[in-house]
Amino acid sequence: MITIKPFKAIRPPRDKAYLVATRSYLSYNEEELDDKLRNNPYSFMHVINPKEGRKMPFGKEKYQIVRDGFKLWLEEGIFIQDSEPSYYLYSQVKDGNEYIGIIAGVSVNDYQEGRIKKHENTLSAREEMFTDYLEETGFNAEPVLLIYHDEFSLNQLFARYIETRAEYEFTSTDKVYHQLWPISEAKDLKLITDVFAQQEQLYIADGHHRSASSAKLKDRMAQAGQESGAHNYFMAFLIGEEQMKIYDFNRLVINNTGKKKEAIFKELERCFHIEPKHEETFHPQKIHEMGMYFEKEWYKLSPKMGSFDPGDAVGHLDAEILSRNILGPIFNILDLKSDNRVDFVPGTNGLEYLEQAVDQGKYQLAFSLFPVSIEQIKQVSDAGKSMPPKSTYIEPKLRSGLTIYPIQDH
Repeated sequence: MITIKPFKAIRPPRDKAYLVATRSYLSYNEEELDDKLRNNPYSFMHVINPKEGRKMPFGKEKYQIVRDGFKLWLEEGIFIQDSEPSYYLYSQVKDGNEYIGIIAGVSVNDYQEGRIKKHENTLSAREEMFTDYLEETGFNAEPVLLIYHDEFSLNQLFARYIETRAEYEFTSTDKVYHQLWPISEAKDLKLITDVFAQQEQLYIADGHHRSASSAKLKDRMAQAGQESGAHNYFMAFLIGEEQMKIYDFNRLVINNTGKKKEAIFKELERCFHIEPKHEETFHPQKIHEMGMYFEKEWYKLSPKMGSFDPGDAVGHLDAEILSRNILGPIFNILDLKSDNRVDFVPGTNGLEYLEQAVDQGKYQLAFSLFPVSIEQIKQVSDAGKSMPPKSTYIEPKLRSGLTIYPIQDH
């Protein structure tokens, strides 16, 4: 049983939503951030990454600046809190793919008790940083992306709302079409709540550190004597597993081992069948196919029997096979989180990006992988294990600032 609840979102009025909504600040470079702050007075970036706090180290002083900026926007009417609890139906169309689901408050207890399942490890330092941020700012502006088992009655509800005028309807500069409908009718709230009460588990697609920090905040508040309150929930975007799209996450490698092509291929042949593709760009078509771009030529790599454990939820992942049989033994890349000889490229960039990076000489090899499936994510999560870093690149990527979950009164 999954417990979710509607909430009174803090959000921009209809006429400013397209100006307020922003990507994660980590996706912008310094020049882009400066442009945002200079040319758009309503960008949420003015709140979450203000110029006066950008050079400051992460900590309470910086988070207080964020909180003060948020309060100012409430006073100025750039943000307004809804008068009644709602769920929020959100739709995003990108590159011809439509994603639609519900923004809701989700019980932290369900995460702590294992009904919301994860497939990535988190870093304690980042958990603490995000927990401090939530406690100091008092709001949650970026939903965790959770996957649920599709339910026909929800799809029928969505279809009914889609026929009505959306509260928000705009196209962002990255050519993504956004729509949002508040849902506040009692019968519809009950239907949504009841559907998720019948779900046995949810799976985290994106937002492992945000989920973990919400759990830490709940425990911290309980230790301070505050058992009840909004901190017992975190904001999430709930999307059916059939709607989500998973892209490949590819690798670029620097070869500073001194090994030449002949030696590398000799080691590769221990675990892989190698097929030259000559002038053809090779994109894997199924699980256990990998592409390798080396010295201006593509090769198809197929792991040999016995080179991996097909019964191991993690061991049979192509990213793990690549790490165990190529990156580690051939190039001595043992820690993907810290080794700067490997870089990760979302499949949305295309294979041409990999070719250019190698041809320009910064990297010597590129590896393309077949996308992880939702079933593989669930298998790893159900086994209580973790995927290798950067195994999945998942759409949709949500904008910050469209709905804000208040943890404290402002």
